[in-house]
Amino acid sequence: MSAFSFRTSHDQGAARLGWFSTPHGVVETPAFMPVATHGTIKGLSVDEVEAVGGGMMLSNAYHLSLRPGDAMVRALGGLHAFTRWKGPMLTDSGGFQVFSLAKLRAVSEDGVEFRSHLDGSVQQYTPERVIRIERNLGADVIMQFDELVAGGASVAVAQAAMERSLRWLARCRVEFERLEREGRAPITELHAPPGAPPLATHPDDLAPPPQSLFPIVQGGIHPALRRASARGILSSGDWDGIAIGGLSVGEAKPDMHAMLEVCDPELPRDRPRYLMGVGFPDDLVEGVRRGIDLFDCVAPTRMGRHGTAFTPEGTVQIRRGPYRTDRRPLVEGCPCPGCTRYDRAYLRHLFVSEEMLGPRLLALHNVAFLLTLMRDAREALRAGTFASWSEDWLARFRERGSAEGGTAADGRAEDDGA
Repeated sequence: MSAFSFRTSHDQGAARLGWFSTPHGVVETPAFMPVATHGTIKGLSVDEVEAVGGGMMLSNAYHLSLRPGDAMVRALGGLHAFTRWKGPMLTDSGGFQVFSLAKLRAVSEDGVEFRSHLDGSVQQYTPERVIRIERNLGADVIMQFDELVAGGASVAVAQAAMERSLRWLARCRVEFERLEREGRAPITELHAPPGAPPLATHPDDLAPPPQSLFPIVQGGIHPALRRASARGILSSGDWDGIAIGGLSVGEAKPDMHAMLEVCDPELPRDRPRYLMGVGFPDDLVEGVRRGIDLFDCVAPTRMGRHGTAFTPEGTVQIRRGPYRTDRRPLVEGCPCPGCTRYDRAYLRHLFVSEEMLGPRLLALHNVAFLLTLMRDAREALRAGTFASWSEDWLARFRERGSAEGGTAADGRAEDDGA
């Protein structure tokens, strides 16, 4: 039997309440996954994130393969032991990171050759190598290696990348299943120093942990390509879940919403749907309305570190002068320490004084805000009030919107390890 399963209840239109079971626990959906690119949610501890309701976390295979190395992570016990995160984990294959290295990469049918952003060394990423990396890291859910194109890409460019992603998916699956049968390659080059606990390099460590490979629907902003991608994925085999990629990369918001609506009837209702790289509050609500179950994004932590906080009335730029004497919390009822222990005046003081506590508190606040938002969406679904709740919430949030300097721009554009 598979270690992964998904069940739903309380549907309202495309939106649904669900439970995604993994070897490291059950994720109640819809849910936001905080992004721990390098194995850490930048500036935050896993205990802090767990305390505000974090359930499933995402790390990036590209970054971890370069530093400290996927073999090193495996030798240190795997991603869960390495990060001390006890809940479910997902690794992104690095397709977006390779896409962002436009001037440093060359794409071919075999894979991608690029130069490391760390030291300029030449790296070869193929679907097979990416699966070996993700098998070493050991997250519960691992993503296929795909080819990503910009939001405004032409039909011809988007079609070529979509079709190549389908071919790469087939290769990913072959390698995934080979490693399941034959085991991972032994680690022989790493050794613990004298007196230190042994590394996980014993022959018994060759078997990979239970993992699920998710495919990614591509096709740009072209409905026919999105349908073809979804159908190609479903015809290639059975999957525990399916991701929708190639959005929030420069296209207009209505185009992103339209693509979700195109994908909705094409994807099975009994599998979780993961919208990659989307994490602005209203985008999450709009995504849930269109059948999305899982989200991730670096924008909440990055924006928090730069002084922008999410609130139900839109975004707040805490450095602004009016907050100098404002003794209110950022958000009444928010469980984060920035709201339960401090007021806006103190948070502003931290930022204008360039104290590192300020960026940490606002980053944690934004994560807590999205986790709470998805909890509220689940409660509305359970109560049968999601349609009216989501309309009211969106109207309230957008009434002031980003008037104070927040941005709903691409949450993946700056992959800074948030």
